[in-house]
Amino acid sequence: MRKGPGGFSPLIVIDRDCAHPLHRQIYDGFRAAIVGRSLSPGQQVPSTRVLASELGISRIPVLNAYAQLLAEGYFESRVGAGTFVSSSLPDQIAGTESRASSPARVRVGPRRIAPTASAVPRYERIPWVHGQGAFSASQPALDAFPVKIWANLIARHCRNPVIGTLRYGHPLGLKQLREAIAAYLRTSRGVRCEPDQILIVSGSQQALDLATRVLLEPGAPVWLEEPGYWLARHVLIGAGCRIVPVEVDDEGLNVASGIKKCRKARAVFVAPSHQYPLGVTMSASRRFQLLHWARQAGAWIIEDDYDSEYRYNSKPVASLQGLDPSSRVVYIGTFSKVLFPSLRVGYLAVPNDLVDRFLAVRHAMDVSPAHLYQAALADFISEGHFSRHVRRMRTLYRERRAALVESIKQEFGSALQPIGGEAGMHLTVMLLGSGSDQEIAQRAARENLWVWPLSPAYLSKRARQGFILGFGSTPAAEMARNVKHLSRVVNMKKSA
Repeated sequence: MRKGPGGFSPLIVIDRDCAHPLHRQIYDGFRAAIVGRSLSPGQQVPSTRVLASELGISRIPVLNAYAQLLAEGYFESRVGAGTFVSSSLPDQIAGTESRASSPARVRVGPRRIAPTASAVPRYERIPWVHGQGAFSASQPALDAFPVKIWANLIARHCRNPVIGTLRYGHPLGLKQLREAIAAYLRTSRGVRCEPDQILIVSGSQQALDLATRVLLEPGAPVWLEEPGYWLARHVLIGAGCRIVPVEVDDEGLNVASGIKKCRKARAVFVAPSHQYPLGVTMSASRRFQLLHWARQAGAWIIEDDYDSEYRYNSKPVASLQGLDPSSRVVYIGTFSKVLFPSLRVGYLAVPNDLVDRFLAVRHAMDVSPAHLYQAALADFISEGHFSRHVRRMRTLYRERRAALVESIKQEFGSALQPIGGEAGMHLTVMLLGSGSDQEIAQRAARENLWVWPLSPAYLSKRARQGFILGFGSTPAAEMARNVKHLSRVVNMKKSA
């Protein structure tokens, strides 16, 4: 039984000049709210004393109205608990709604929305994106997250909150967290930044949206990796930008090709440390070539560093931002992959001369980020839990990735070809035989296998067929079984 919020009063208007007595007005108000489903079956209603006080009237009309509603079966009384909307009402009033009088239809003009909003693809719950389980590319190893430590940090800030933390925070975010992030980025990622350049946001998606609002105008040409991150594409489309797909090869974004296609692009969105989805790392020569182009063209580089903490055959690659002498790079990072997705905490490292503009736009969007998770995360980093967790996960993911690669080799042979470097939390494989990766992904989802097809990551019609296989949430011991299951799904149509 679905329950609504308990004890809230429906909107009941008392008119003392009305011909109907007060008890009838109260009765009509409750009955209309129940028939119109504003009040749900099983939802508690206020006591007669409370409602009389809220309406500023005697308790007697309320008692009379409640008695009538109880008699007709709209209310039910529970000893020691109070008065509730009858839980048996759905069947009784199913036909009442359709017979109830409804206002006459009013002809109105077309419901117009902004052209840029119309251009964004409709939201769909695509099976392989939202599934949870084997091969989901969006899932870290939640079973290995230090839940007790995190819960203790949350409890610490909940037990004795300082009054100041209940007010609006600074638009940049909590100072302690910005200091912890800046120290981490300087040490581990080679990012040149100070705490006052760090802006806390709700994940990397909001970071990209914010950067787009500040840096780009409608119609601005923007380089986007091909194949690339599909949600970045949606943000740019929503902003009215003109996307220029630039192919990615073994050295990362092909800068020369981008210059040939659109030398005067206003910005580029790039993931140089671990490109999504192909997993390649941008070479040093390409990095310097990209920085030189941005400086000459007056363009911005939006660097997405979403999971660079995890490399398995070398130390983490330094950021592109740290090589930039001209302050053309806006750096984006997130804790969703490293900790857990629902945390929704990300950050930007913004050039000094842009901080005021980012601050103004951020304040207009949502004033400031919520305090609690920021405070807990600041402690999680400063007390050493974050660095220990990353080290543990690096070992765990190395084992899971190796198990996945070996299982694919054993089960598929040359039919699936792994590509990219040994990094991150997903492995991309090319489908070398015939078949549609999207059709296979649909079949796999029905078997509780959440493989992401590669082809939707392309803008052009020359999309390559393959899969993006997450290994973060699957124990190494279970990898062979899941890959064998995937093999049966891939070959299902062939054998039919």
